[in-house]
Amino acid sequence: MTILITGATGNIGAQVIQHLVNHGADVRALVRDPSKATFPAGVAVAKSDLLDVDSLRSAFDGVSTLFMLNAVVPDEFTQALIALNVARSAGIERIVYLSVIHADVYVNVPHFAGKFVVERMIEQMGMAATILRPAYFIQNDVTIKDVITSNGVYPMPVGEKGLAMIDVRDIAEIAALELLRREQAAQPLPITRINLVGPETLTGSDIAAIWSDVLGRPINYGGGDTAAFEQNLKQFMPAWMAYDMRMMSERFLTDGMLSDDGDVERLTTLLGRTLRSYRAFALETAASA
Repeated sequence: MTILITGATGNIGAQVIQHLVNHGADVRALVRDPSKATFPAGVAVAKSDLLDVDSLRSAFDGVSTLFMLNAVVPDEFTQALIALNVARSAGIERIVYLSVIHADVYVNVPHFAGKFVVERMIEQMGMAATILRPAYFIQNDVTIKDVITSNGVYPMPVGEKGLAMIDVRDIAEIAALELLRREQAAQPLPITRINLVGPETLTGSDIAAIWSDVLGRPINYGGGDTAAFEQNLKQFMPAWMAYDMRMMSERFLTDGMLSDDGDVERLTTLLGRTLRSYRAFALETAASA
């Protein structure tokens, strides 16, 4: 029985693979360019593109369980629908799909809306799947480390409603555990949704205060200027993606990204330990600066 991982060369996908290998699973990694991929011993590699139907059919052959992770790209939605349809035709009945929290609320944010429609497809077509819905990735803030340390400002417009930020290492471990649970079940398991959240909900001011404490000097929250945020992002990403991120940040300001009652306890039980905190991330990041 083989578990196929898409998004295998990314941060989360690579960690999922390592967890599965540690548990003795038979793992196949889907990659565009095998020459650039490095995986643990024993991991099979399948060359494919999520828009290349013929190569997907070959990659999915003999697979029992699928981990679906789609990058934020213009055709993310199409990639996901094609891959899931090919998986269904291949008889794959055990799926873990990485969606996003509040996909049904942030309906004007392109990559959230696309994931929500994929969720609807999974549900309406009766696929046996776990839908993981992570909140804001703590490690997103690695990209602004220099701004924080050099300029004394936490610049992300996360607002004052609060975000239930989660460490990507926890996301990967939970995904691996769900893949193993489905793979090892005697029969395909019913659909379930799991919010992936951190141990606390943090506002922009909260995060700035954590950095102030960790660095031993004042760090200020930069506020909620989403237009300026979009312009800054356009310096190193396509305009469409910068706009998508702006739309997301505007929903941070109006709605926040909040956990439901029982989410933290459920994840703590699943992992058998406490969830990693933003403070721990800040301490690690500051130490590596």
